[in-house]
Formats: sequence, structure tokens, C-alpha cells
Amino acid sequence: MQFRLSQAARSEGHRLHSHDRLDSTNSEALRLAQEGEAGPLWVTTRRQEAGRGRRGNAWTSPEGNLAASLLLPVAGVAPEMIATLGFVAGVALVDAIRDCCRLSPSSGTRSEGCDDEVAEALTPQAERGDALLPQGIACASDTIHLKWPNDVLAGGAKLAGILLEAETLPGGRRAVVVGFGVNVAAAPEGLPYPAVALASFSAADAPMLFEILSERFVEAVRIWNKGRGFSNIRRRWLERAAGVGAPVSVRMAEATLTGIFETIDEGGRLVILAPDGTRRTVTAGEVHFGSAATAA
Repeated sequence: MQFRLSQAARSEGHRLHSHDRLDSTNSEALRLAQEGEAGPLWVTTRRQEAGRGRRGNAWTSPEGNLAASLLLPVAGVAPEMIATLGFVAGVALVDAIRDCCRLSPSSGTRSEGCDDEVAEALTPQAERGDALLPQGIACASDTIHLKWPNDVLAGGAKLAGILLEAETLPGGRRAVVVGFGVNVAAAPEGLPYPAVALASFSAADAPMLFEILSERFVEAVRIWNKGRGFSNIRRRWLERAAGVGAPVSVRMAEATLTGIFETIDEGGRLVILAPDGTRRTVTAGEVHFGSAATAA
């Protein structure tokens, strides 16, 4: 299982450190930042032994799944826009997963090299047209969604998570790492929410997904443009989001808020229309959509 960057990522100066085993790709990227690495640098591993998700939850990542982190230079980015990189990552990851469905459906044969196929999948026609998917494939674009703030769902089950971490280093330099964890070969069992693996609907493996993701991220971060283009990322995120316009509940530390998931605002906060007609914004919490709720 060999990871490689897309040509687009290499052209943008991205580099790759690939490992057989790590505690956490995010932790390794932050260690490198503390040693002076500025990025953009991807860190991948075949097996992650101490992965973590949001709020310090453990993230299981056996061999065959994708654990990858990107250390990004953020000079010139306003501090309040750093958090919006999580939405950049979400858009890139959903699009990469959808590309994998188109390029490597479960009933087809996976190509060993994907540069030419990736280029074809990234054409505007391919991005818009679900007709490219063979009949009967369960991984249509309308089954893959983003769940606020940092998850990817497939048919309502958790497929992937994103973890954004930032540190202030000596001298005042900021280190920002975007971590991706995707259930590719296997999904964990015994969780309080349903989980699914990419292998259940696509023959794509972790290296193929990673290569496409590295291309999609370059595309999305260019649109983001150091936060100046977040309105365009916000629109793309909402187009790919689960539950917009539907009932939602958000469990926070102090209370549970219910209402209609209306949108996300220009800061990436969840906007809920409450039963009394007022609007509430949420910065953090566990989101549930009716009976198909999943816990982050």
C-alpha cells in the first residue's frame, strides 16, 4: 500500500511523508511543525495506533483505512478564518469520495494508477453528472453528505471524520494541521452510531482515495483563498450537507437545542430556526437528525 500525491498537489509544492506505523498523523505533523517544518506537508501512515477525533475521542484506524494529515502554512490568514479550513477539508473529502465512486464502483475493477482517471473525474461534467455512475451502484452522489461540523456520512452512517488542530509555536508562528480519517477497508463496531466503510460500495483503496483527496484539497483551498473566498466554500459545503431544511437537535454542554437546520453562517456556525421563530447559532455540539441521528 503505497501513498502518492497527485500531480496538482506536487505542482503546488505539497510534499509527503509516508510511514508504516504512527501514533497519530496529526501528532506527527505537529511534531514536525515544532521542529521548524512549515508545510504544505502531508503525513500518512498504513496503521495509526492512537488516532483521535473531536473532543479527544479515540479514532480507530486499522491498516487499510486512511489516516492522513496536512500541515498547512497559514501566513496571511486572519485568525478568525483558521477554523473555516475544516469546511475546505469537508468539501474536498466529499468530492474525493464521490470521485472514487465514479472511478471505482464496487462492481467494477480498480485501476492501479489513477492520474488520468482523476483528471477525467474532475471535469465539470463529471462533477455535476451522477449519470456517470453505472446503474445499480449504491454510491450515488446523493448518498454521500457532510454532517456539521466535521463528519462525512454515507447513507446516514459515519464514513469519515476531520480534525483541525492549531498550535502557536515559539516566535508566534501558527501551525495548522488538518487530519482526515476515513473508514476505507473496515468500519469500527460497537459504536453508539452507525458506521460504514468505503469498501461496501467502492473498490477504491486508501492510496487511491488519498491521491484524489490531495488533488481535491488543492482545488478547494485555492477557492478558499486564505479565507477571502469562504463564501464560495460555504455554498459548496451547503450543497453537500446532510439535513439542511430538516429538523435537527444539537446536544451542547449546557443544553439541547432543537429546531430546523437552516444554514451555516459566514463563520461556519450552525444556524437553527427554533420553534418560536428565533434563530440560534451553535459553535460546537453533537448533531442529531431525527431517527437517523449519529453522534460525532
